Amino acid sequence: MKRILISGGAGFIGSHLCERLLAEGNDIICIDNYFTGHKSNIRHLLPHPNFEVIRHDIVYPYMAEVEEIYNLACPASPIYYQHDPIKTTQTSVIGSINMLGMAKYNRAKILQASTSEVYGDPLIHPQREDYWGHVNPLGVRSCYDEGKRCAESLFMSYYREHGIPVKIIRIFNTYGPKMDINDGRVVSNFIVQALRGDNITIYGDGEQSRSFQYIDDLIEGMVRMMNDTPDDFTGPVNIGNPNEFTIAELAREVISSVRNVRNQKNLPQKEALTLKVIADENYPAEYAPVMRKMANLTAIETVTEKDPAAAAFIVKTTQYFVPMAGKIDAEAERRKLTDELAYQKGFLAIVMKKLSNERFVQSAPGKVVANERAKQADAEAKIAAIKAQLEALS
Repeated sequence: MKRILISGGAGFIGSHLCERLLAEGNDIICIDNYFTGHKSNIRHLLPHPNFEVIRHDIVYPYMAEVEEIYNLACPASPIYYQHDPIKTTQTSVIGSINMLGMAKYNRAKILQASTSEVYGDPLIHPQREDYWGHVNPLGVRSCYDEGKRCAESLFMSYYREHGIPVKIIRIFNTYGPKMDINDGRVVSNFIVQALRGDNITIYGDGEQSRSFQYIDDLIEGMVRMMNDTPDDFTGPVNIGNPNEFTIAELAREVISSVRNVRNQKNLPQKEALTLKVIADENYPAEYAPVMRKMANLTAIETVTEKDPAAAAFIVKTTQYFVPMAGKIDAEAERRKLTDELAYQKGFLAIVMKKLSNERFVQSAPGKVVANERAKQADAEAKIAAIKAQLEALS
C-alpha cells in the first residue's frame, strides 16, 4: 500500500484516478477546491476506509506525509480558466511550487498533469514531445497554456536542483463518464448535443484536427508513467490517441454509415432501426448512446455471426448490420444489388488489369501499388457481401 495525494481529485480525470488507485489497495488523500470538481464524482468513495477528502486550494501551502503525488489541479476548460485568468495561472505556477515543496519534504515521486496546449497553435501534426510549439504568450488562452509551460519548467528545475523524481505527461483530448456537460470543448459539446438531440456544432470548416482518447486509457497511461518508468525518466510524454481526426470526420463517422443505409433503402429518418455489430477492438462501445441518438436506433446489439439479409457496412475492421426484414421491396432490392454487383466486378477487373501488368508493379511507387491492392481487397469483399445478400433474398 502506498500513501498517495491527488490534487484536483474530485475532477473528471482525478475522480477516475482515485477509483483506480483505491482499487489497487492504496491510501488516497484527495484535495480539491471544487471550482471545477464535483463532490458527486467522489461521493461513492467516501465510505472507503482508505479514502480521505480535504477541501483545499493548492494556491495555499499544504503538507502531508505521502509517497506519491499526482498534481492534476487546474481548470482545463476555456469556460472556466478564462473566468479568472490570474487565478488560473496562479494554480499552475504557485500550486506547482506548493506540490513540489511537499514532494521535496517527503522525497516523494510527483507527476505533473500537463497538457497538449503547451504546443500552442502547432504547425506540426501530430506533435512529438521534442516539438517546442508555436505559442502566443499574450492571448486569452495564455493564462492556461503559459501556466502549464511554467509548471513544466518548475518540475524540471526541482529535478535538476533537488533530485526530486518528477514525471511530466501532456494530456490530449479525453472523454468519458463524469465529463462536465458545460465543459465547452469539442468532444464534450459533440456528445452532449448528440445525447440531447440537438443539432451538432461543427466549428469553422470542420477541418481542424483533434485526437480523442477514452478516460480509461489516460488513467492507464498516468499510472504506468508513475510506476513503470525509472526515477531518472522525467518525460514529457504525450498521452492521447495517436490518430488525429478532423471534427467533421468525427461527426460523420458516427452517423454517415447508418444514414447511407437509409438513403439506399429509401427508409425515412424518423423510422427507428436496429443496429447489430460484431464487436472487435475497433468498436467504440463508449459511443453507443451517441450513435443510438444520432442515427435513431432502438438498440445496438452485439452479435457473433453475420446477417446476410441485413444491410452491412464496415467501419475500420468492425462489421455492422441493419436488419431489413419487412422494411424493403425484395424485388427492387434484388435489382439494385445485381446492378451493384456488376459495377464492382467491372471495377475489380480494371484493378486486376493494372496489377497483372508486371511493368506497372515494378516501376510504380510502392504506395501506388499498395493502394491498388487495397482497392482489390475492398472490391472482393464488397462482391462477396453482395452475393451473400442476393442469396439471402432468394
